Amino acid sequence: MTSSAADGTRGSGGPAPGGYDLAVIGAGPAGLAAAVTAADIGLSVVLIDASERPGGQYFRHAAPGLAPHGNPVHHKRATFAALSARLAAHVRGGRITHLPRRHVWTAEESGPAAGPARWTLRHVPVDGAPAAPAPTAPADGIRVTRARCLLLATGAYERQLPFPGWTLPGVVAAGGAQALLKDSGALPGRRIVVAGSGPLLLAVAVSLAEAGADIPVLAEAASYTGYGGRPGVLARNPAKAVEGARLAADLLRYRIRPRTRSAVVRAHGTERVEAVTLATLDRDWRPVAGTEVRIACDALAVGHGLVPQLELAVALGCTLRTAPDGTPAVEADDQQRTDVAGLWAAGESTGIGGVELALLEGRSAALSVASALHGSVRGPGSRTAAARQRRFADLMASVHRPGAHWPQWVTEDTEVCRCEEVTAHELRQAHELGARDARSAKLLTRAGMGWCQGRLCETAVTCLAAGGDGSAPLAPARRPLSCPVSLQDLAESAPAPGPGPDPGPATTSGAPGTSGSPAL
Repeated sequence: MTSSAADGTRGSGGPAPGGYDLAVIGAGPAGLAAAVTAADIGLSVVLIDASERPGGQYFRHAAPGLAPHGNPVHHKRATFAALSARLAAHVRGGRITHLPRRHVWTAEESGPAAGPARWTLRHVPVDGAPAAPAPTAPADGIRVTRARCLLLATGAYERQLPFPGWTLPGVVAAGGAQALLKDSGALPGRRIVVAGSGPLLLAVAVSLAEAGADIPVLAEAASYTGYGGRPGVLARNPAKAVEGARLAADLLRYRIRPRTRSAVVRAHGTERVEAVTLATLDRDWRPVAGTEVRIACDALAVGHGLVPQLELAVALGCTLRTAPDGTPAVEADDQQRTDVAGLWAAGESTGIGGVELALLEGRSAALSVASALHGSVRGPGSRTAAARQRRFADLMASVHRPGAHWPQWVTEDTEVCRCEEVTAHELRQAHELGARDARSAKLLTRAGMGWCQGRLCETAVTCLAAGGDGSAPLAPARRPLSCPVSLQDLAESAPAPGPGPDPGPATTSGAPGTSGSPAL
């Protein structure tokens, strides 16, 4: 058999006839740490990820031919290099199958015919992914993978709070600006206002300044003094204090002026953003009249923290908790087990906590899976460290939680759902007609039905549907598909009549009776 990380075929270490020991969805810090730790122990692992190369958004790769940008967000590059080397070694040895540029669109518990494999995963290529090279790779389209245990390490996406002018060219997500810089070293503009809430803003501002941008102001809607209310949590996480001090020193070095309790309440421009209006906020995030100031810029990088990506977790019935910032997250125990048998979760899917916590949770989950399959497995103790960092993450979430009155920024004609061009006026009308949640608002206005499936607008839609309560917690929708799938792919994946595995491209490779290329 041919072994190739690119097309998912495997060598002699392929899955048993019943499937892999562990399937990991997501190759960011948590998923990568889990996959290599499980393979180190001796488990057979399949690692499925939407990106071409592992690392997720944090360890994002520069485009081919470009050197990584040497900014502070890469201060854990040595950790990533070590994980990547272990991944490559396990792929060569056949212990890990890496399936890049694949979206898992559904996961379900397997029937008795699947043997010991509890989980069946169906996945499709990411749009624009090249067809798998013949003849060793399976056909493109839906493929099926089976595994005894499943780990969700699906990461997060950025939370946006709309304001007039936020659809202008030049207004980008703060994380998007950082991703652009990591990918290509490019900047979204030369004079960039950084605004929103959360510690990501500090790293983004410093990264952009190091790359040559002029950052006239960093507007933080919350106040950093909130961290002072929990001195014990800070004392037990000294590395966080050191990181904060380093970023503060970088702000001074690049002459970036932080302005707390301030927000961009309007962006101005015709063809693209030309200026923004900042306003001081009260404790509930109401703009204070008379405090507005206009700042010229040619780009705005804005974001209000991250939201866990939970489509698969919700579809599988995981119990969720509400994090202190109002975002939903998977409820997991100290071994990263969910309340669904055979299902683990790690990283940002269990609550936004940063790269160090994600790495710890990924390792802990792998050790727990190995113990569940083969009995007690010894490994480096990380539960205490993870619990300590989770407490800091919860403190961070509570400090930067959006205030109840931020919707006062939003004018009636502000587009809230950009995909479907739904305005705040339409959503407020829907509330008057009885829409009290995001699903009802969607049915009345189509908000959240576009290409992004509500990722950009779900916070705002939820709050406006709740009557303008800007602190309303999110309630993720339960969907049968976690990403777009073509009708042709669905039709071609229909089960073949009669007993036995399907003969088409959706068949689980490596199972008895299959033909063609092995090892999905």
